[in-house]
Amino acid sequence: MFVDRVQIEVAAGNGGRGICSFRREKYVPRGGPDGGDGGDGGSVILRAESGVDSLSVLAHRRQWRADSGTAGGPANRQGARGGDLTVLVPPGTIVVDEATGLVLKDLAHVGAEVVAARGGAGGWGNAHFKSSTNRAPRETTPGETGEHRLLKLELKVIADVGLVGKPNAGKSTLLSRLSRARPEIADYAFTTKRPILGIVGISLDRSFVLADLPGLIEGAHAGVGLGHEFLRHVERAGILVHVVEPAPMDGTDPLANYRTIREELARYDPTLGERPEIVVVSKCELPGAEDVRLALAEETGHQVLAISAATGAGLDRLVAAIAAALDRREASS
Repeated sequence: MFVDRVQIEVAAGNGGRGICSFRREKYVPRGGPDGGDGGDGGSVILRAESGVDSLSVLAHRRQWRADSGTAGGPANRQGARGGDLTVLVPPGTIVVDEATGLVLKDLAHVGAEVVAARGGAGGWGNAHFKSSTNRAPRETTPGETGEHRLLKLELKVIADVGLVGKPNAGKSTLLSRLSRARPEIADYAFTTKRPILGIVGISLDRSFVLADLPGLIEGAHAGVGLGHEFLRHVERAGILVHVVEPAPMDGTDPLANYRTIREELARYDPTLGERPEIVVVSKCELPGAEDVRLALAEETGHQVLAISAATGAGLDRLVAAIAAALDRREASS
């Protein structure tokens, strides 16, 4: 099950208490204080881990608690520190404090981590208070309480390239032809309800991550259809491949559909309208597909590719165009 938004409760461990103790040995009549400090509480850490692609585990376990530190001991023995609890999340997870709405960290890369709740410090034993004027202190302090937070985790899929377009434009079929991903494919709208990732090989030692994202309809920027469920994932894609169907099943105009998608992207986030884009006409074996391609090329002022996921026509040219766009992006960054 793919889960890209979840709320969890994290609680760090409490610090152990310091103790009051005095050294008592047969031949040491004035032993003095020897109460040890308590151990620090463990922290809750969120870490982005390769291979984790969903928040589903967290959806089934809402409370995450680290171990508390133990109390100090006599003979100046310090209490044991509580163990940290590390929670693994997918790269691209944004960690938000639910109470304040502040973003604690965007775990955009593998290995990125954030201390979501810090463990409490251990308390001081009476040996800590010994001084030249206080030879037999009895003061101790309890351990500090560990932090407690309610967090909202939101996953924004990280992909080099994102497929955008209207429902049933042919994005899922294209992904299945270019990679080993096997998205659901059917002749009805919104077969893709969650992002599907696939790895596309360019050469023996080079590849890129391609994401099939849920289809857009008019009003998506305001949450209509799959709206925000789609748009928050497309934010991460560095390059967009805009798939236009030449003969939509609903009888709409392909050029109008292209403009609708462009407008919805820009209204949700103006930077999406400036994102590098490769426009392709899918199902190029259909009558009228070439006319649509020429009309789009005239409107955009850029080359528009004709492809067919069914026959394989134009797919090599598309991969080459994506590779060139990735090269330009890396050179400019």
